[in-house]
Amino acid sequence: MFRLVAIGFVVAALALGAWALWGRSGSGGEGGGRGGPGGRDGGRPTFVVTAPVGEAEFAIRLDAVGTAKARESIAVTAKSQDTISRINFRDGQFVRAGYVIVELASRQQSAQLIEARASLAEAEAQFRRAQILAAKGLTPRATLDLRRMQRDTAAARVNAQDSQVSDRTIRAPFSGVLGFRQVSLGALLRPGDVVTTLDDVSIIKLDVAVPETSMALLSTGMPVEVRAAGFPDKMLSGSVTGLDSRVDPQARTIAVRVEIDNSDRLLKPGMMLTATLRADTRRSMAVSEAAIVPLGPDRFVYVAGADGKAERRSVKTGRRNLGQVEILSGLRVGEPVIVDGVVKLRPGAPITLTPPGDGRRGKGEAGAAPSTAVR
Repeated sequence: MFRLVAIGFVVAALALGAWALWGRSGSGGEGGGRGGPGGRDGGRPTFVVTAPVGEAEFAIRLDAVGTAKARESIAVTAKSQDTISRINFRDGQFVRAGYVIVELASRQQSAQLIEARASLAEAEAQFRRAQILAAKGLTPRATLDLRRMQRDTAAARVNAQDSQVSDRTIRAPFSGVLGFRQVSLGALLRPGDVVTTLDDVSIIKLDVAVPETSMALLSTGMPVEVRAAGFPDKMLSGSVTGLDSRVDPQARTIAVRVEIDNSDRLLKPGMMLTATLRADTRRSMAVSEAAIVPLGPDRFVYVAGADGKAERRSVKTGRRNLGQVEILSGLRVGEPVIVDGVVKLRPGAPITLTPPGDGRRGKGEAGAAPSTAVR
């Protein structure tokens, strides 16, 4: 019996306390918080900062990491065996297509080429005489055919000797940047020995792996934002130029090739690059993330009303992008949305607009968010 009485007293005390707390909080009405109507400040307005509803581009962002590759890249090697007679480049030099990089000794081949050209000249002269005699009927047809064969053989020998001389001159097959020199003057160079490297870095290729679940979003020409670990503050632009013909069955990804303009030769092959592919880009209304008030599954913003009061507006949000939120419905472009001081507001609370950077920020009255349109 005593226990029942004690429990009754406790329940009565809790009920009395709850009633007193409800009466105290309810006396301020809907805006009982600081700065709201009837609040502790006696109805003082809340200082806020607004920004008009603007427009921005929103896209589905696909992030990936890859390694930079040159547009064209080769190891410059020799085709013939001989000693190096001339080195005509320096480390890191940019050269045009056809530039002579290294020359090998070619005295013997040059002499043989001169001899072959002399033989060709003699064979051509004999062929012309045979033609004249054959036209007059003074020599048989077989003699003319023999002179023609001798002329063609001599011409083939000249081409062969000329090719051997050319093989001893190593030229750049395309324009690009040469790497470090790997040989010395007078060294014996054998076929396959590396002289240097040559990279065409005017365009950087980047192959990145994208989940196969995003294949429907991929297409050639879509824009790509690229950042390099070596230049964290610089954003480069690229585009998708191709998709691989196969999906990796282990990783369940597809390789996507991105090409980046590198005319200033800032990027180097082998650098780690981060690519952000922008798919399904659309332009929509946008507000600052600071303006969004979440309440369960719903989202709200406060609009500065013409009557000097805060109007709570239900909105439907979409994508997010760099501090901005896409607004699908609930607002109009240009409406003044409160972006600072939101946490102190209640629907219908009186407000006072504060210019950005106002000294009241330090006093806790309002923040200093930008009061310009979201772009």
